[in-house]
Amino acid sequence: MASKTMRSMRTPLARVRGLGSAKEGFHHWWMQRLTAIALVPLALWFVVSVAGMAGMDHAAAVTWIGSPAVTVLLVLLIAATFWHAQLGVQVVIEDYVHGEGCKLVALIAVKFAAVLLAVAGIVAVLRVSFGG
Repeated sequence: MASKTMRSMRTPLARVRGLGSAKEGFHHWWMQRLTAIALVPLALWFVVSVAGMAGMDHAAAVTWIGSPAVTVLLVLLIAATFWHAQLGVQVVIEDYVHGEGCKLVALIAVKFAAVLLAVAGIVAVLRVSFGG
């Protein structure tokens, strides 16, 4: 009974402490914007590059990927894409999944999937680039 009385006497600020902060939401929003800004030139570069590769054989494509600048840009494109996608799906889950258990499982699954797929893509680019 005493703990219930103590809880009811707490101020509204004390009741919400530990439930998240405005800084966390702002960071998430800011990261979404930064990854979106990064993806604009990276995606444009990638689309133009792939369009220019029409008729290119496998050896020429491997040589293209092996170029240091191309390798770096592909790695950045993959990292930014999966980070941005994970942030966006996280917002959808937080807004539309109401069960706390399901929400937690879904958020963890999305984060793991994003990391796994990003690492797989980056490793693939590096293997082609370095001839592994």
